[in-house]
Amino acid sequence: MDVEAWYADTTQVRHLGLPIRVRRGGRGEGLLCLHGFPTSSWDFAPLWEALTARFDVVAPDLLGLGRSAKPQSALPVAMQADAMEAALVDAGIDAAHVLAHDLGDTVAQELLARQAEGSSRIAWRSVVLLNGGLFPETHRPRLIQRLLAAPVLGPWVARLSSERTFRRTMHRIFGPDTPPTEAFLRGSWELLESSGGRACLPYLIRYMQERVTHRQRWVQPLIDGVVPLRLVNGVLDPVSGGHMVDRFEQLVPQADVVRLQRLGHYPHVEDPDAVLQAFFAFHDRRPAAAGPHEP
Repeated sequence: MDVEAWYADTTQVRHLGLPIRVRRGGRGEGLLCLHGFPTSSWDFAPLWEALTARFDVVAPDLLGLGRSAKPQSALPVAMQADAMEAALVDAGIDAAHVLAHDLGDTVAQELLARQAEGSSRIAWRSVVLLNGGLFPETHRPRLIQRLLAAPVLGPWVARLSSERTFRRTMHRIFGPDTPPTEAFLRGSWELLESSGGRACLPYLIRYMQERVTHRQRWVQPLIDGVVPLRLVNGVLDPVSGGHMVDRFEQLVPQADVVRLQRLGHYPHVEDPDAVLQAFFAFHDRRPAAAGPHEP
């Protein structure tokens, strides 16, 4: 499914006056799909048909990415989580599962922290996490990410960044045998650059520092098993691959992990079938939900 076909079937909701682009489809229990930085909900296109055959799927673009609003102002993870809750409330969903990747993992951690604290607007039933920076001590950002996060340099780096740099970075984080397609690279760059997206990047990338600041609050729900949880990881990812999985297994009791040996940072784009197999195996063994409940 190409970019235009994906967005042709989306709607818009607003949070704090900011438009959020949302794709929804399917029937069944709610499922929130959270994409990563610097791409969009379109990442889930290869999984869409299979996911919507079983779930009522909501896939928003995070603020600052895709075709959601791209304000040149602070976009903290808490604000992203608020927007995702608002998208589900707008859809009439009060209980849902999560499938998350990269920055989406961090947003999911914030949502789980709220559930643990009793402040969530949604009852989260389970979470499947793909490659992401769950622990700041294992996150290995690329040079472009470190430069974007620099307080003085960040805006200049964003302004000077190019499609060539984007393509090179993507090739380096995908698995060597599963490189990004031309369609993925072209479409993702167009979405990133549109509506002043590059200027927004230094504000978005501050989530890396937030992971340090909020580490205890965001990691503890994983350790405590607030909801059933599975980690599905492309171990060849140089950013959050096998080395992050090792740390996950050290910290999380009875860790449920699927290591995808050939894949890199975007396992759901590189090998959708492998990710779907791991995702559905996890859901096939969990007890059926008794019905919506308050968190």
